[in-house]
Amino acid sequence: MINKAYLLASATVFALAAILHFMRLVNHWSMQIGTFSFPFWGSWLAVIMGSILSIWAVNLAANQWKPSRQ
Repeated sequence: MINKAYLLASATVFALAAILHFMRLVNHWSMQIGTFSFPFWGSWLAVIMGSILSIWAVNLAANQWKPSRQ
């Protein structure tokens, strides 16, 4: 049960990060850390990777309790 909760928490964090980066792209928000301006292609990468990792974690959590066929 602890593993399933961890996977669902990870999926939520990755999904929220992907959603925030998508909102940044739609609203054209700039992001700057010190003197470095974060490029928009980085947000496209974050949306894609965050979505993939979130879906992967949900699938692992859903398949964790299914009995294996042998």
